[in-house]
Amino acid sequence: MNENARISVVVPALDEERALPDLLDGLLACEGPLEVLVVDGGSGDRTIEIARSYPGVRVLDGPRGRASQMNHGARAARGKILWFLHADSRVPHGATRLIRDSLADPSVALGAFRFSVDSPRPVFRLIEAGVRLRIAVFRLPYGDQGFFLRRRTFDEAGGFEEIPIMEDVHLVRSLRRRGRVVVLSQPLATSPRRWGAGGILAVTLRNVALAVADRLGVSPRSLARSRPVEKNGKEP
Repeated sequence: MNENARISVVVPALDEERALPDLLDGLLACEGPLEVLVVDGGSGDRTIEIARSYPGVRVLDGPRGRASQMNHGARAARGKILWFLHADSRVPHGATRLIRDSLADPSVALGAFRFSVDSPRPVFRLIEAGVRLRIAVFRLPYGDQGFFLRRRTFDEAGGFEEIPIMEDVHLVRSLRRRGRVVVLSQPLATSPRRWGAGGILAVTLRNVALAVADRLGVSPRSLARSRPVEKNGKEP
């Protein structure tokens, strides 16, 4: 991968006025060339106003639904590399260099960062350990780890399935047939807000149950009906 290859960052957003500034501040400090696309799903707060206040950030009106928003952003992106980030993520130092270095290996189909929760509470270290175990056993990172891949690979895979839940898992399974899935050692911090909204134990157990049901072939639409979703698109 050319060290000067442009990275297009796609951020699906819905009512993210509180989380978005920290993410955009971090992205604009990254090594370029870089473009940032915030795909809004119909926010009722200051999300669009905040995104437009950052120089060079492109704001797109997209359909509601994270998979649809990410596909919409990917179609508008100009870069050879796509990097999908949740709005409540915090990018690590040197992230764009790490992405380019990873994709210099032609055997890599998809990359992600190490899962990390932006909280000092010890219980989250246990959750992080559980994620590391899942990845070691199943080679299955989730979307809150900041997926990155070549634009060509994304297009060949058909993008994200436009389903209400588990779109990240389905993309990983598709890409594992096309090459290696790598998880970098550098952490991509994510907000603890989903656990705060639903309760740490309840959210963790529900996530495990959903993963098992998905492996057993339960449809994403049936799974979505069993899981409450916050209006900002993050599962509690």
